[in-house]
Amino acid sequence: MYDHPAQHAANDHLWAEIARRLRARGVAAPETLDRTRSVEAIWRDPALLLGQACGYPLVSQPDLALRVIGVPVYAAPDCAGGTHVSYLIARAADPDTTVADYRGKRAAINAHHSNSGYNLLRAAIAPLAIDGRFFAAVVETGSHRASIDAVREDRADLAAIDAVSYAALRRFEPAAIAGLRILATTADSPTLPFVTARGTSIATVAALRIALAEIIADPTLAEARAALFLADILPGGIERYASVRTREIDAIKAGYPVVR
Repeated sequence: MYDHPAQHAANDHLWAEIARRLRARGVAAPETLDRTRSVEAIWRDPALLLGQACGYPLVSQPDLALRVIGVPVYAAPDCAGGTHVSYLIARAADPDTTVADYRGKRAAINAHHSNSGYNLLRAAIAPLAIDGRFFAAVVETGSHRASIDAVREDRADLAAIDAVSYAALRRFEPAAIAGLRILATTADSPTLPFVTARGTSIATVAALRIALAEIIADPTLAEARAALFLADILPGGIERYASVRTREIDAIKAGYPVVR
């Protein structure tokens, strides 16, 4: 899911190496990455070999039939040990200095099923909400980049952007975040897992995990990994994502089930 245009070549290179290793173990792997379909369509493809999913739908949508292959570790600010945070961003020129100051203002969310753009934002706002409300309006933008644009262009006042996406823009497209500031940082959360369809065979799952371990260890791929901020891939399954659901449940218990 982290595929800024400046990262396309690195993602393509790593995929070519993963696919080559899979084929060597008898696993049929496509030649190229699929950038034609929505991530939701890819997640629901029963033939999905390898993808990256958001942790929130993974734990909140029982019909999403995915198996966690590994948990990435990113070498970006505020990312450590397979976790990351979201930044609550605002315009640098705004006089408000705390999240509470944004009561009655406008929020931008990328999608209701997003952990970093919605679930973590909801968790941060829940203690501040009154009668289940905090913002005057909420606009759904469709992507982190579009949420950033909405704040910068004064169509929204606050948005939650995950630290890896923000690091990519800071490195590859700093003009996109010019005039913005990080107002606050959310609680940390597991990073976006590498996944396969739940029906993928055990032998193929093993081959996938071996291939991922190899591309992390291969010194010839260091430049590609660095372009993606990818430092490591930890073993683990869906149990690593229990805290994502906990954030949702705690907000609901606090009387703030919906960002509004």
